[in-house]
Amino acid sequence: MQDYNVKPIGRICAGTGQELVPGSLCHSVLVEKNGELHRFDYSEAGWAQPPEGFLAHWRCEVPAAVATTKKNFDPDELMRQFEQLYEEASPAQDKFRYVLALLLLKRRRLKLEGTKNVDDQEFLELNGARGEGTFLILDQNLDDAEVTQLQEAIFGPKAA
Repeated sequence: MQDYNVKPIGRICAGTGQELVPGSLCHSVLVEKNGELHRFDYSEAGWAQPPEGFLAHWRCEVPAAVATTKKNFDPDELMRQFEQLYEEASPAQDKFRYVLALLLLKRRRLKLEGTKNVDDQEFLELNGARGEGTFLILDQNLDDAEVTQLQEAIFGPKAA
């Protein structure tokens, strides 16, 4: 038995180029091209007949858009960004780098080994969960509003 990955319903009618309206009826068609399955969705106005060589055809209702409250980022991608910011060592990015380190700690991609005082400044001593080197991050002593603002720069604003 073979598994087939068929994308979910599209947002645009393949026939008219217009947006598919949530709650309206839609015709969906599967077509094989070069060994891959492709799904095409048509509004009632854009539907004539299935294209030549179609494998399947069905009618369905266009679902309402799902509201997303936050973006999900891959911890490995966040780690790559963190390492790049760390290597650049730009003082202008200190707060951003600090918040990114906190997010990676929360996602267990970084481990806190302790703190270290250098020239009367406190640094977080971090190691990557997969053996990435030691990172010294200046503790920014940010208030909640600053942390929220920097997190929104990474993930976008939270939905109310």
